Amino acid sequence: MNKFDEQMRRWEAILGDAAEGTQEEALDGFFKHMKANLQLPCEVTGTEDFRWEEPYVLGGWSEQDYKRLKKTQPSYTDKYELLDIGQDEWSEWMMFDEDILANVRRKSDGKEFCLGLAELRVTAKKSPNFQLVDDYAVWLVNSR
Repeated sequence: MNKFDEQMRRWEAILGDAAEGTQEEALDGFFKHMKANLQLPCEVTGTEDFRWEEPYVLGGWSEQDYKRLKKTQPSYTDKYELLDIGQDEWSEWMMFDEDILANVRRKSDGKEFCLGLAELRVTAKKSPNFQLVDDYAVWLVNSR
């Protein structure tokens, strides 16, 4: 069995009957599972550049402006403590409207942000949180 098949089996186990329902029902099932099983706090970082960072990361925009903005805005290169998750909430930093909201605190300066959980990864690969967040993120991106 390949990695994707294993991941699909985990999704089915998490979602149960909700897998056959609407995306909203499936998202609710994932949220309940995450809320019950995530061991918080845990360290996370971005999976790739956040939406606001793209023009700076891809080039062409001022590197000095980017460094200045990273002091007040979340960056995918930062490390955060994942403090809690929320449902039916939205933040300007979220890429996907239907994403689970991740309440995080940046480790370098203590600033708190609300980010999309699907845009984050757990830094400790051997933590049960790593697979849980990864499974959710891959499911959300592929079920849109």
